[in-house]
Amino acid sequence: MKRLTQTLLAGLVSLLLTPTKPLLAQTKLGIFEGHTDIGAVLKPGSAQYNTKTHQYELSGSGYNIWFDHDEFHYLWKRIKGDFILYTRASLLGKGVDPHRKVGWMVRSSLDGKSAHINAAEHGDGLTSLQFRRTTGANTEEVRSKLTHADVIQLERKGNTYTMRVAKFGEPFVTEQVTDLNLGDEVYVGLFIGSHNKDVLEQGTFRDVRISVPAHDGLVPYREYLASNLEILDVATGNRQVIFNAPKSIQAPNWMPNGKTLLYNGDGQMYSFNLAKGQPSVLNTGDVKNNNNDHVLSFDGKMLGLSSGVKELGGSIIYTVPATGGTPKQITPKGPSYLHGWSPDKKTLVFTGSRNDEYDIYSVPSVGGPETRLTEAKGLDDGPEYTPDGKYIYFNSSRTGTMQLYRMKADGSEQEAITNGEFHDWFPHISPDGKWIVFLSFLKEEVKADDHPFYKHVYLRLLPISGVGQPKVIAYIYGGQGTINTPSWSPDSKRVAFISNTAESSISPVEK
Repeated sequence: MKRLTQTLLAGLVSLLLTPTKPLLAQTKLGIFEGHTDIGAVLKPGSAQYNTKTHQYELSGSGYNIWFDHDEFHYLWKRIKGDFILYTRASLLGKGVDPHRKVGWMVRSSLDGKSAHINAAEHGDGLTSLQFRRTTGANTEEVRSKLTHADVIQLERKGNTYTMRVAKFGEPFVTEQVTDLNLGDEVYVGLFIGSHNKDVLEQGTFRDVRISVPAHDGLVPYREYLASNLEILDVATGNRQVIFNAPKSIQAPNWMPNGKTLLYNGDGQMYSFNLAKGQPSVLNTGDVKNNNNDHVLSFDGKMLGLSSGVKELGGSIIYTVPATGGTPKQITPKGPSYLHGWSPDKKTLVFTGSRNDEYDIYSVPSVGGPETRLTEAKGLDDGPEYTPDGKYIYFNSSRTGTMQLYRMKADGSEQEAITNGEFHDWFPHISPDGKWIVFLSFLKEEVKADDHPFYKHVYLRLLPISGVGQPKVIAYIYGGQGTINTPSWSPDSKRVAFISNTAESSISPVEK
């Protein structure tokens, strides 16, 4: 009995002295699988998901994320292949140590010495890309030229990791690390570290998105990614995913009743009931090759469609009651892409290719002769009336860069209103006539006259006067189909748009 007791005691001592693996909290939180303290922290951390605000709240301690080992709290999920991680992050309170930090992290394992990379915002404003190439190696760092970022994006493409950071409202600043092999399946997640083993710090993360980008060989207009229907609060920039589609849906229009959205997908038009969160097919008769250039009349009673008809040269414009019915053909030939309806319902404005040149035309909404409104060389596109009917805003590549312009309703006095820092498309005027929201592509990713699917794009906001610097109000993986048509809510407070990912399951509806 004495020998048995000694054996049990020895076993107990050995167990107590053996290093332990992280204690995993496997409760699913939002899009994540679990959370845990990494390393031998003194004060256990925690993670919560607020179902009302759709924000994640983390607390964590730990000496640091540095040298050859780490201590912090981690909210994670496992993922394979390429991905894009996005959030707006902030530390709460003044904190204790200036190098407390929050951000995104990718790890090979949950071991404290694991190879990893993180995009971090520090308490003193330092923004950096920190990484450990192999297990137990010393941590390296690439510091961003930007400080005090609150928008953090981390993208993996093969063994290349790209950090994009911004102060909300401004464009991204980019840093990159190449040849970092963390394995195909990795842990990705949000983290917080206090840089002080005796202190718990807190942070919040909003608009958290994990997107899987298009593969390199994707064939545009033949292969499509999944789609997230999102609503953006313009004043705060807060976003909410209200619907996932495993296929391509595009270009939501907001009905004047504020209760319904319209969008296209697979050639059909859909009516989306915001209260129920469900779409239904809108009857458009035999016109079933609809693209993303569809526009509601200002009173919401009529819907203008653009639908492909090969025999007539491409996209043809039709009108139909907004509740559905038999469409009426308006343009006799294509390509004709509808973008605007005059407030008095008498005139449609569209982009038409005539004699191998894309220009903006007007046509009576009941049909009739076309009137050419632009004649500059290059692509003119996206025409839209102001609510008072006095001006038409549009985008043009006439200078070699796609910029926003405006002209009077008769086509006179054409003038640029953006400066060409990006390729700017599809100006949409708020119903109160005060603001323009538009889509901006990066010059290094696209040509001036192209607006492809599946790129890094911004939604930007500018006063209707065009005075001042545009403000970024959303950082999106999308492009073609994101916001081709008027998408403002009737109260001018929100905008509906589409973002994309190869896997819709990782961006669940935020109810």
